[in-house]
Amino acid sequence: MTIALRRFSIVALLLTFFSGIAQVQQEVAPPYNIKTVSFLSNGENVYPYFRQGEPITLQFDDLFGNEANYYYSIVHCNYDWTPSTQLSVNDYLDGFDGQRIQNYQNSFNTLQIYSHFVLSIPNQFTRLKLTGNYILKVLNDDREVVFTRRFIVYNEQVAVPVQVKRARGLDERDGAHNLDFSIKSEAVLFQSPLQNVKVLLTQNGRFDNAIYNVKPQYTIGNDLIYKYDKETQFWAGNEYLYFDNKDIRNAVNNIARISAGEVYNTILYTNEARASKPYTFFPDVNGNFLIKNINLSVTDQSLESDYAWVFFKLSAPAFYENKNIYVGGLFNNYAKTDEYKMEYDPKTATYEKAIMIKQGFTNFLYITADNKGVVDGKNAVDGNFYQTEDEYNIFVYYRENNERYDRVIGRGNANSENIIN
Repeated sequence: MTIALRRFSIVALLLTFFSGIAQVQQEVAPPYNIKTVSFLSNGENVYPYFRQGEPITLQFDDLFGNEANYYYSIVHCNYDWTPSTQLSVNDYLDGFDGQRIQNYQNSFNTLQIYSHFVLSIPNQFTRLKLTGNYILKVLNDDREVVFTRRFIVYNEQVAVPVQVKRARGLDERDGAHNLDFSIKSEAVLFQSPLQNVKVLLTQNGRFDNAIYNVKPQYTIGNDLIYKYDKETQFWAGNEYLYFDNKDIRNAVNNIARISAGEVYNTILYTNEARASKPYTFFPDVNGNFLIKNINLSVTDQSLESDYAWVFFKLSAPAFYENKNIYVGGLFNNYAKTDEYKMEYDPKTATYEKAIMIKQGFTNFLYITADNKGVVDGKNAVDGNFYQTEDEYNIFVYYRENNERYDRVIGRGNANSENIIN
């Protein structure tokens, strides 16, 4: 073997090796100055799921308020959120990314200054061509990653009927939801469905407790049937808590008092851990939030809504002293970072945290997690109740034997309001 051929063989082996251990594209939480990152559809915050061809809008605020330069990059990913290494950028993008986000404005009539950025896709530079998992990266002037967000683009070649049922196990029956579903299609004839079809199950738009790698239990013709007892089961949790500071100077709707400072301080009533209490229904928006300033003079909510320090306090039993408790919701993408980690005070047996949040209506919950950020749904601070209203989505991925990427060919949706035994 010649030296050149030997070198070529080594390079080929290295490329094969590194492609086999491609890194999972985790979401990078933004730094302190970046707030209120959300996806929009028709002007409203939405879960990060978009039908192919629908416009995708990302917005965020920079509390430095200095009109910094931010750029974006888009990476297509496999089902398991590793990069689709068999695709080039030109395969999934019409145009190119790496462009500066040009739509931004500064806040006005607010105590907290900020610059508000909006990225819309498609735009004059970038259009998505394929369905699948995507990572959107926001970069600074040095092309360093500031934060990233996952989103899914899908079409509907298959139907995914879903039914939410109570869990069947005695230990989970009163506190878990089980998803029974099937995949039906006349347009797609599945090749090797046990290997080529994959599903992703999500609860209330979250990726941190999503369920992966569930194979069809059995098939009937071309239909794939999933009727498991454990594999498709979520802890139901409890209804989300909320506060409403659309009028940032008045203490209403779960706010104990307001105090003034460089920005307003919104002090919430102490929440008591609800795990040992009976279930109580009250409507929520499953973790979502609304930016709103009800001052009659406001003309632009995104620029004239102010920020406030929101003070959370949770009264919890000593059992939780050895757990990590985070404040989470769509407002912070359920991030498990120090910025949202509550601090335990043994003298008062309470957890406390102050978080800068944009005014409006905000759903939140207390998340129990280990030191690696893995959610401990079973030991949720507020308990698990099968009566809890949760929204579930199921995405179907398919890669034929000769294809180079995982297509998303279907979406199923169900709400536990319609739960059956």
